[in-house]
Amino acid sequence: MEAKIAAKIGWVKLSEHRKKIVRDLSNNLKIPTEISKSTGLSKSEVSRTLRALKDAGIVVCHNEESYRGRLYGLTDLGKEILKYIE
Repeated sequence: MEAKIAAKIGWVKLSEHRKKIVRDLSNNLKIPTEISKSTGLSKSEVSRTLRALKDAGIVVCHNEESYRGRLYGLTDLGKEILKYIE
C-alpha cells in the first residue's frame, strides 16, 4: 500500500464524521440533506466534512455548478479507503 493512501485512510479513521459520510456514500450519489438524515449529522457538519473530503480527493461533487441539490459520490480513492474502514 502506498504511503499516500495509508495516510488518507488514517485521516478518515481519525474522524467519526468522515467515516460516517464515506460509508454513507458507498453505494449511492447523495445530496447533503440526505447524508444529514442518514448519518444523524447536522447539515453544517455534513457541509464542512464534505468540503474537507473533497479537498482530500475522497469525494467528488458531480454538479458543482448547482447551488442546490449538489450530488456527491466517492472517487476511486474514496472507494479504496472504504475497504479499510468498513
